[in-house]
Formats: sequence, structure tokens, C-alpha cells
Amino acid sequence: MFDRDFEWAELVRYAGYQGPAATLGVVSGRRRQGKTYLLDAIVQATGGFMFTATETTETDALRQFGEALAAHLDEPAPFRFANWDEAIARLMRIATAGPTVAVIDEFPFLAKASPSLPSIIQRALDPTAQRTNTPVRLLLCGSALSFMGRLLAGNAPLRGRAGLDLIVPTLDYRLAAQFWDSPDHRTAALTNAIVGGTPAYRREFAQGDAPTGPEDFDPWVTRSVLNPGRPLFREARYLLAEEPELHDTALYHSVLAAIANGNSRRGGIADYLGRKSTDLAHPLGVLEDVGMISHEEDAFRRNRSAYRITEPLITFYHAVMRPAWGDLERPGRAAPVWQRSQPAFRSKVLGPHFEAMCRQWARWHAAPDTFGGHPSRVTAGTVNDPAARTGHEVDVAVHGRDDREQLLAIGEAKWNDTMGPGHLHRLQHIRELLRARGDVHAQHTRLLCFSGAGFTDDLRRQADQDETIQLIDLERLYVGE
Repeated sequence: MFDRDFEWAELVRYAGYQGPAATLGVVSGRRRQGKTYLLDAIVQATGGFMFTATETTETDALRQFGEALAAHLDEPAPFRFANWDEAIARLMRIATAGPTVAVIDEFPFLAKASPSLPSIIQRALDPTAQRTNTPVRLLLCGSALSFMGRLLAGNAPLRGRAGLDLIVPTLDYRLAAQFWDSPDHRTAALTNAIVGGTPAYRREFAQGDAPTGPEDFDPWVTRSVLNPGRPLFREARYLLAEEPELHDTALYHSVLAAIANGNSRRGGIADYLGRKSTDLAHPLGVLEDVGMISHEEDAFRRNRSAYRITEPLITFYHAVMRPAWGDLERPGRAAPVWQRSQPAFRSKVLGPHFEAMCRQWARWHAAPDTFGGHPSRVTAGTVNDPAARTGHEVDVAVHGRDDREQLLAIGEAKWNDTMGPGHLHRLQHIRELLRARGDVHAQHTRLLCFSGAGFTDDLRRQADQDETIQLIDLERLYVGE
């Protein structure tokens, strides 16, 4: 098990709770994050019961559940439940020797075939039913984020019933570098721009094949990602197909393609698709609900926001693979496709991903004295320049709050450029524009230069003499504060 200490500790706490009544817990998270691995481990460690649902009819699901529960209890014949009321009532009586974990994995499959199942579980947890229950520690698990998020929300039947609501996240870029045993920071960043922090992509999908260094990165992409014989090749397509909320996959793929190609605003996405902006409210909302995209407010313009894809592999698929899919399906074509896709990879995949890594560093890894205060949110944004009749993109905007919100720092991120005084002058100009506006508290705003290629000597000398100028290279991004 890698870096799941918090999740494991919460599962152990929940499993060991000594109360006499049956309890409910919910475990969710995007696919391939190791939820089933964690739950199987807690079941094995405690001698509990685990049932993994499949996409089938209610009758067949009840049959499978009855067989699995009877096998767990060493019954001579399978249980034949007429309905889920009987099945859940029997499940709640299995903890005869003390607290016992009972896991229902892929719970959304069961609820899709039996929509009343959450209400049945709620009824089984009512005080009247608890008189016959045993201390079962029931865990419902699923990857359909929108469905799992609704289980405990609003007026849902199970609202207020759960003693555990655990989300298993993806690994951030620092943990992903450790997990992939990346030999250097540059290789780690390049790899993360494609596969992100999903654990299964290394062990199950790549079978341990990882780049051994910068010189092995291109060969690794062609042999593991662009190879039609490897699972990663079609994974981005399957991620959408596996989401029960996404019915018109062609439309959702088109929306993701628009975002991957640099259209982060709703208007730009609509123009890319040849549709009205108002037509996109539903598909954008669904993609956000299932965790495929995020909706981020502009740092300086409250009425503007940007959509970003949360899964790097999907961005890579739409920016690099989808345009050349016909060629890539033919064995032996990966290397030339990858060679001619380098500009698209750098501009549409690597550049935006590096900017996102820099925002993560500023929010979660930087020391507070880096900014002269504690960051409360980190976003990107656009600053208008009325005199020049243009707008300036700010890759990293660090906000903090004391008695009022203040802009702690602004930054620019360049993956492949050696940054010099010209980049610093641009940030200084943007800071002056913000100070002149009056609606942003930017009097003490610091300037951040992020680079994957390093900095000129002139810029380093300026930074040495002025603590309000911070230089962040790959070394600091991965191991520093």
C-alpha cells in the first residue's frame, strides 16, 4: 500500500468502532485509485464480508449476493432472497461475534437496477430495526462520483446516517513521482503530464514499465501509451464509457476535446463545437459532477471562469491521440505520430499541466513565508491593460486573507523557457495594473517565476537582492517549500 495512511486509519477506526448498533460508511473516488484494494485489505484484516456488484438485473444481483453471503457464512446452500429487504435484513445480522465489516463495492450498479435500495438500507438502520441488527460496519463503495455524492446529500434517504464519508483521491504530483520511481524531476513532470496520479496506471496498465530518465521518455510513450496493444491506449475512451451519467458520449468527448485544445471559457467551447453557449450548460454540468472537469473562477474577474480537465490522460488523448487515431491503431505508427505531435504536446498538454502543478505547489507545498502570508486560494486569471487594450494572463495568483482578502503573489510559469528579467518586468507591470485598479489589495504582492528550464544569472541576482522575488525551479517544485 502506497500513501494511503489517512484512508487506512479511517477505515480501521470505523471497522473497530465498538458501538452495539449497525453503522454505515461511504467510500468514493475516481476509478483506478485503489478503493477496492483498500476495502479488500480491511476485509481481509478483520474477517469481514465483501460483495462486488456487477451491472445486471435486480433478480440476478440478488442471486449473486445470496450466493456470496452464504459462502461467507459457510451455509450449505445459497440464500434465495425474494427482495432487497430480505437481503439487507440478513446482512445486518452477520456480526454475531462483534463488529464486522461488510462491503458492497460498485454500489451504483445495484442502485441502478434497484432504485429503492438506499431507502431499504435507511430503513434497516432505523432505531426499530436496530433491535434485531448486529454491529455490522456496512461500507458502500462506488466510482460514479455524481451518484455517490448524492447518497448523503440534501433529502437523500441516507442523509445523516453515515459515520464515515471517505473520498480516495488521486496522488498529487509529488507523490506520483515517488510512486513511479521517477529518477529525476524532469522525467517525473513529463510522466505526470500524461498519466497524472492514478496508481493503477503504473502497476496494472503499464505493468511496472516507467521511464528510466529523460532520454527514455519518448520511447516509453511510444511503447506504453501510444501502443495499441497496451491498456493505456484506450483508457481515456473507457473512462467516459464507464460513467453511467454520460449517455451521449460523442457530445462529451467533443466538449473535452474543445477544452483540451485550449478553449477554457464556455464561449470558446461553444464556438469550437458550433453550438450556442446556452446549449452547453447540461454537458458541462454533468462532466463536472462526474469529476472529469473542474470549474475555476478567474482570479481577477468574478464574472468569468475557466473549465479544466482533471484527468491528464484525457487531455493527452484529445490533444495528441484523437487527431491521429487512425494512424495509431496501425502497429508501428506510434513513433512518427509522436514525433510530429511534439508541438501539440508541449502547448496543449505539458504547458497547461506545468501551470497546474505550480498552482498546486503554491497552495499546498510552499512555506507561508514564501508569500508573506498563508494562502487561502490559488487560481489563474486575466488582468486587463486598458492603455494597451489587451489582457495579461496570470498563471498563478495566490490569495490570502487577514481582515480582508489580499493578493499575496502573482506568478508566471514556463516549462521550456529560461526565465530572465523580461519575465520579471512583465509581472511587475501586471502588479502595477492591479495596484492602480484599487479593488485588489496588491500593495505587498510578491512575484513568482516558475521554470522547468532554469533562470538567467541576471534574474538570479535580482532575486538574491529582493525577497519579494521568488524563483521556483523543478527542484523546489518537487522537494522544496
